[in-house]
Amino acid sequence: MGYNTLSMAHDFIKRYVKAGGLCIDATAGRGRDTALLCELVGAEGTVLAFDVQPSAIEQTKMLLDERGLCAQVIQDSHANMEQYAQPESADCIVFNFGRLPGGDPEIFTTEHSSIPAIATGLRLLKRGGIMSLSIYYGGANGYAERDAILAYLRTIDDKQFSVLVGDWANRAGDPPIPVFIWKE
Repeated sequence: MGYNTLSMAHDFIKRYVKAGGLCIDATAGRGRDTALLCELVGAEGTVLAFDVQPSAIEQTKMLLDERGLCAQVIQDSHANMEQYAQPESADCIVFNFGRLPGGDPEIFTTEHSSIPAIATGLRLLKRGGIMSLSIYYGGANGYAERDAILAYLRTIDDKQFSVLVGDWANRAGDPPIPVFIWKE
């Protein structure tokens, strides 16, 4: 399908993440975002990757091993990121909301942990830091999380953050929604 939410998110991340930074993949999934962050921060940087599913943790570790990359891969909820990083220390935080592709269709993120995780991420971002959200919805996980996240994003302080929400106007079905946040 060409350009999509994932490629848009990766282009955004590549513009801002530099060697030596601290990045967080809040939803590790299959490890693709984790690997990208590791490549961008290099050996002198740090990447923390979170997921609640053991299969996601294993897939992420395997991908990193295959590519010779290193990250701290943590089996814990993204809502608990603050236990692993200091406020205003992160250069970039990445989220993919929804479910693990190819994983258990009954396990998916919900607004009950996702919104607190976004709020935590905002506290963890340093000035000039960025956050990328990809909101996957529809199917088994429905629309409640999407609607709650979009409503929450409208409440974020515009004096501290800029929030851009994308819309694929001509794509059928439930195309993922790209969201980009900059901390002023």
